[in-house]
Amino acid sequence: MKPFIFKQCTNILKSAQRKAGTIRDLLHGIKEVSDASIFHHTYKYFLKEHILEYTNDFSQWVGDSLEEHTLAEHLSSVDPYDFSLVSSLREELVRVIDDYLAHFPEPRPAMKGNEFSFNESVTIVFPTGIVAHNLAEFLQALKYVDSSSIYYHFYEGRIHDIYGPDDFSLWLKEALNEKELSEKLIRIDPFMYDIEGMRKLMVQIVEQKVQKDMETI
Repeated sequence: MKPFIFKQCTNILKSAQRKAGTIRDLLHGIKEVSDASIFHHTYKYFLKEHILEYTNDFSQWVGDSLEEHTLAEHLSSVDPYDFSLVSSLREELVRVIDDYLAHFPEPRPAMKGNEFSFNESVTIVFPTGIVAHNLAEFLQALKYVDSSSIYYHFYEGRIHDIYGPDDFSLWLKEALNEKELSEKLIRIDPFMYDIEGMRKLMVQIVEQKVQKDMETI
């Protein structure tokens, strides 16, 4: 049986040398910055441990700095995992802003110092030294690994397998033949929880299965 090797990650941030002070600045920036920048501000949002009022950096800035909550909600409704290409995600973000500007007055500019900074990042991945060979060991590791490990295997894990299931669900299904448990993790909405909330929920789900298995012995 293939063990689960827990990894964790850290981000090295790099400025894209571009800022936005208005919604049109943001729109032009989204059109023109690199795919790596779009990826950083959407898929990697959860690694930054924001309060989950929004689901990407663009919507957070629009809501907080421009105080345009309707547009922020529309941008938050864009699920990056619905797109297999960053270019397609970029097009949808542009479409949402274009549609908003066609129907609503343009929001006021951000106050000085609150401009949006476009960034890119490189993810450095390294092993934690923690390995799980069975469900009980997996549960214990899940409780105590670094939060970046939860992020890497659950959120970025959905990208590792060409937008398939997360690393945890895949291992449970393929290595342990825990298909029902795997499906329960797959069904978790990634936008409903921060990383620690996600950890707590997964621990609860796996713990119930371990306890059930013990009761049947």
